[in-house]
Amino acid sequence: MQFLFANHRLDTDRRELRRGLEPVAVEPQVFDLLVYLVENRDRVVSKDDLIASVWGGRIVSDSTLTSRINAARKALGDSGDDQKLIRTIARKGLRFVGDVQMQPNGAAPLPAADPPPGRIPRAAPGPAAARPAGDRRASFRQHERRSGTGIFFRRHQRGHRPRRCPSCAGSS
Repeated sequence: MQFLFANHRLDTDRRELRRGLEPVAVEPQVFDLLVYLVENRDRVVSKDDLIASVWGGRIVSDSTLTSRINAARKALGDSGDDQKLIRTIARKGLRFVGDVQMQPNGAAPLPAADPPPGRIPRAAPGPAAARPAGDRRASFRQHERRSGTGIFFRRHQRGHRPRRCPSCAGSS
């Protein structure tokens, strides 16, 4: 499901928030907080409701809750002073007050975002043979191709010895 509001697109399936065509980086809890507020925009959401839904009932300090709310406001370009989208109702809770349009996923695909002006997209790296012989990353990539896993790089970052590695031992 996608929620469209104030030049933002909140996509629950992709777990993505966009302002226009640009993605906005948000932490997972902030994203869950936004989704819960938007889905319950017709009512005031209490602090207990947020803790039960976003944090699964775990004990959460008021400062943690406040920081996540502030992060959600910042991601939407809102502030505690303006409260254009997320409004605080004194001693009651929060309410999402923006005009929201719901759109099922797949109804209208997102247009492909062009790279920002002045930024050149990075080219894909060339084959391992084109890299200098001392480039360790080339050795790691070559090993990953041989073994069929991408786990190698995390497990063997330093001290890779192809002759001792079971997946590299028989190949040259």
